[in-house]
Amino acid sequence: MGKRSGSKRKDKNKVILPPELPPEVDDDAVDVSDEDIEFYSRNEFHHFDQEPIDRYVKRTAGDEAEVERLYEEREKRKALRRPREENDDLEVDPVDALPIKNLQGELVYNRAKKARSEENTGSTKSQENGADAKQGINKDEQTGKSKNKKGGDKVKNTQSHIEVPKGKLHSDVLEEVKEELSAEELFEKKKAQLAELGMAMLEEPESNIRSLNDMLSISNDKDQKVVKLGLMSLLAVFKDIIPSYRIRQLTEKELAVEVSKEVKKTRYYEYTLIRCYKAYLQKLISLEKQPHFYSVAVRCMCALLDTAPHFNFRESLLASVAKNLSSSDDVVRKMCCETIRSVFINEGKHRGEATIEAVRLIADHVKLNDCQLHPDSIEVFLSLRFDEDLGEDETEEQKVKPKKNKHRQNQEAPKPLPVSDKKKTRRELISKAREEVDADLRAVSFTLDPKERKGIQRETLSALFETYFRILKHSMSTSNLRSKANIVSPGASHPLLAPCLEGLGKFSHLIDLDFMGELIACLKKLSGYSDRQDGTPHDNTLSVSERMQCCIVAFKVWRSNLEALNVDLQDFFVQLYNLILEYRPDRDRGEVLADALKTLLWEGKQQDMLRAAAFIKRLATFALSFGSAEAIAALVTLKHLLQKNSKCRNMLENDSGGGSLSCLVAKYNPEAKDPYLSGGLASVLWELSLLEKHYDISVSSMASNILSMATLNPTQNPVPILNVNPLEAYRDLSIERELSKPASKALSLNLKKRRRGKEFVALNPEVLRKADCSVDKQELEEKLQSHFAVLRGISENERLRAELNHTLSSINMYKEYKKQKKKNMKSKIIRKKVARV
Repeated sequence: MGKRSGSKRKDKNKVILPPELPPEVDDDAVDVSDEDIEFYSRNEFHHFDQEPIDRYVKRTAGDEAEVERLYEEREKRKALRRPREENDDLEVDPVDALPIKNLQGELVYNRAKKARSEENTGSTKSQENGADAKQGINKDEQTGKSKNKKGGDKVKNTQSHIEVPKGKLHSDVLEEVKEELSAEELFEKKKAQLAELGMAMLEEPESNIRSLNDMLSISNDKDQKVVKLGLMSLLAVFKDIIPSYRIRQLTEKELAVEVSKEVKKTRYYEYTLIRCYKAYLQKLISLEKQPHFYSVAVRCMCALLDTAPHFNFRESLLASVAKNLSSSDDVVRKMCCETIRSVFINEGKHRGEATIEAVRLIADHVKLNDCQLHPDSIEVFLSLRFDEDLGEDETEEQKVKPKKNKHRQNQEAPKPLPVSDKKKTRRELISKAREEVDADLRAVSFTLDPKERKGIQRETLSALFETYFRILKHSMSTSNLRSKANIVSPGASHPLLAPCLEGLGKFSHLIDLDFMGELIACLKKLSGYSDRQDGTPHDNTLSVSERMQCCIVAFKVWRSNLEALNVDLQDFFVQLYNLILEYRPDRDRGEVLADALKTLLWEGKQQDMLRAAAFIKRLATFALSFGSAEAIAALVTLKHLLQKNSKCRNMLENDSGGGSLSCLVAKYNPEAKDPYLSGGLASVLWELSLLEKHYDISVSSMASNILSMATLNPTQNPVPILNVNPLEAYRDLSIERELSKPASKALSLNLKKRRRGKEFVALNPEVLRKADCSVDKQELEEKLQSHFAVLRGISENERLRAELNHTLSSINMYKEYKKQKKKNMKSKIIRKKVARV
C-alpha cells in the first residue's frame, strides 16, 4: 500500500507537457487542393484566434499548481454534469474528443450513446467520479492552492475557465466587477466618495488640495446624476476655500528667489486652486450648451459670481451670466438678474470693476441683438448707484486754492540746493518702493480713492447712457419705418423701451446738459406729437403707456436740472391731454397714467387757467368712464387743480350757460385736440353729481368733497380727505380692490330674462277692448296690501337670514379661536415639561 500510494503521488506530481510540435515544412512542399480553397472562400475565415492556442502550447513546465488546478476543475465539472443529464445522449468533453467539420463548415463533437441496461454501470462511474472530485476538493482545501470555487455554479462556461491564466490583468477584473454592480450602488459609492473628499477639503484645504483633482475626475462621469452631484459639491467647496484676494501669476524674478517651505506650500496651494478652478469653469461653460445640464451650470456660475466677484476668471463668469439675462427659461433669467443686481449693489467686494464689465457686456449684447432682448436684461440697470456729486468738476477747487496765497505769487521760488548722485538714486529707490507697497495695498484692500471711484462711476454712467440712447434711436427708426409701411402693432418691436424710459427718469439728474435738447426732441417725437403737428395721423407703433412715459421722462429731465433748460413743454401737455382719452384699462398700465398725472399736473407750479380748466373737465369725464382706482387718481388731481386755480371753481356752478367766467371760447368743444381751444371754462362739472352715487365709498366721498368747494371762498379749501398724490391713491385703491373681490357670483341677467319670458303672454288688443276692465277698489286694495305684505315678508326674511349667517360665522370663528387657544396652551405645557426635564 505504501508503494502504491507513493507511486500515485509521483504520478500526480508529474507535469503533463504538451506534445512536441511537428517538424517545419516549407510552403512549397505543402499541397493545397481545390476543395480546401473552395471551402475557405465559402466560409470566409479571415483570421484564426491564435491567442488561446499560444497560451496552451507555450505554458511552462514549472507551473505545476496551475496545471493540477485545471485538471481538477475539469473532473469536478464532469462529476456535476453527469447526474443532470436527462436525455440518452452523453456529451463528450471537447478537450477529450476531437471535433469533426461537416460540409457546411460547422464543428461537431463526438457523442456517445448510453444504453438503458448500463444504468448501473453509469451510476457506479458517476459515484467514482464524484469520489475523485471530493478528493480533489479536500486536497485544494489542505494545500490552499485553489482560488476560484465558482465552477459548480457556472457549468456552461467551461472553456473560459480553462483558458484564463493565472496572471490576468487587474483592469480586466475591475471591469467585470463594475459590470456586475448596479447603477444605484455605483451612484451611492460615488456620492459617498464625493462627500468624503468634500469634508476633507473643508477641514484642511491646504493639506488636501489634491482632492480637487479627484472630485473633477468624478464629475466627468457618464452618469448625469453623478455629474450634477459633482458640480454642486465642487461649488460648495470653492465657495468656502476661495480666498478674499485675487491670485496673481508669479514673475520670473519671484520664481528664481529661494523661499521657505511655508511659502512653497502656499504657492503650491494657490497654483493647484487656480488650475482646478479654471478646469471647473471650463467644465461649466461646456455643459451650459447641453440641455440636461443647462440650469445646473448656470446656477453654479451665478453662485460663484455672487460669492467671489473679486476672484480670478471673473470675466468668463460675467460673460456667461450676461448672455443668459434674456434666456427663454424664466428660472434661469431671474437667477441671472438677481446675480447681476447683487454685483451692482455689493461694490465693496470688487471695487466697482465688475460693475463696469457687466454694464459693458450688457451694452454689447444690446448692440449685437439689435435691441431685441427681454426687458429684464435692461431693468437690472435700475440697481446701479451713483454719487450725487458725480457731475461736478474738481477745477473749481483747484482754482480756489491759489487765491489764498496771492501775495506769495510775486515772490521768486527758492532755488533748490545741489544734491549728490547717491542721494538722488536713494530717493528714487525709496519712491519706487513706496509706490510698489501702495499698489500692493490697493490690490489687497477693496477701498478706493475718491478719484478712482469717480472715474469708475463716470465710465459706468457713460456706458449706461450709451445703451439708453441706442435704444431710443432704434425705437425712433423702427417707428418711422413701420409708420411708412402702415403697420400698426403697439409695443411689438420695442421690448426695451419701457425699462429704458424708466432708467432715464431715474438717472435724469446725471445727464449732461449738452444732450438735453436732443433728448427732449427725441422724446417729443416718440410721444407722437410731431406727426400731429404735421397734420398726419400719429403712428400707433408705441403703446399709450410708453408715450405717457416719454412725457414723464421729459418733465423729470427738465426738473432735475433745476428747470434751467429753455424748452417749451407745452407739446407734452397737449399729448397727455389727448392720451387720457386713448387709455384702456385692460390694455394699458394704470400706474403709468397715475404717475403721469402726478408728474405733469400735481408736482408742477400753478398751471395756466385755460389749460387747468381743460384738464379738470377731461379728468371728470375720465373718472366717470373707468374703474374706481383710475377714478380716484383723476379726482385727486382734479381737486389739486381746483385748489391751485381758484377761478376754475366757477365750473362747479350748475347754471344752464355753464361757468360764469368768460373765456376766449364761448362753447365747450370736447373733441378739441388742444386744451387751449377746448373751452373748458364754459363747461360745468355735472359728472361730480353722478360720482357722488358711485359704488365705491372713497370715490363718492371725494366727489362730494370737491362739490363742497363751490360754497367756500376762493381762499378757503375743504377738509382734506386723502393727503396723497395720484400715484399713491391709485396703488392703495387697487390693492383694496384686489383684496375685496366677491366670492359668490350674482345671478346672470340672461337667466332672469328667460324666467320672465316664460311668464309673459301676448294678448290680442280686440280681446282687451271687449273685456270688462271694471275692478272693485276694495278688492284691488286688499290684493295690493297682500302683495306688498308678501314683499315685506320676503325682505324681512332675507334680513333675518343675513343676520343668522353672520351669527353662525361668528360662532364658528369663536370655536376655531378656542381650538387654537387650546393647542397653544398644550404646546406651552409640553415645552415647560421638556424644559424641566
